[in-house]
Amino acid sequence: MYLGITPTITNWSPAGDEFSLILENNPLVDFVELPDNHSNLIYSNMLCGVLRGALEMVQMAVDVKFAQDTLKGDSVTEIRMKFIRRIEDNLPAGEE
Repeated sequence: MYLGITPTITNWSPAGDEFSLILENNPLVDFVELPDNHSNLIYSNMLCGVLRGALEMVQMAVDVKFAQDTLKGDSVTEIRMKFIRRIEDNLPAGEE
């Protein structure tokens, strides 16, 4: 990935359409502490948007969400990805 980290791909679903990306170290949270009144904030959620947007560029619709977060006390950061469908390429009228 562009952050200088390499995720581990694991926890495949039986259908083969869902898996987890495990990040041992998440550089986005190195110097972050969540205040008590913002404990529900998913600080690194930008990563989910980056992954979803990149896959949309190659015609894949996916659901991406955080399952674990080191910022909230978990041992690793886990991002869960689920394939939804292939996006059909629709050309504007008159273009082929």
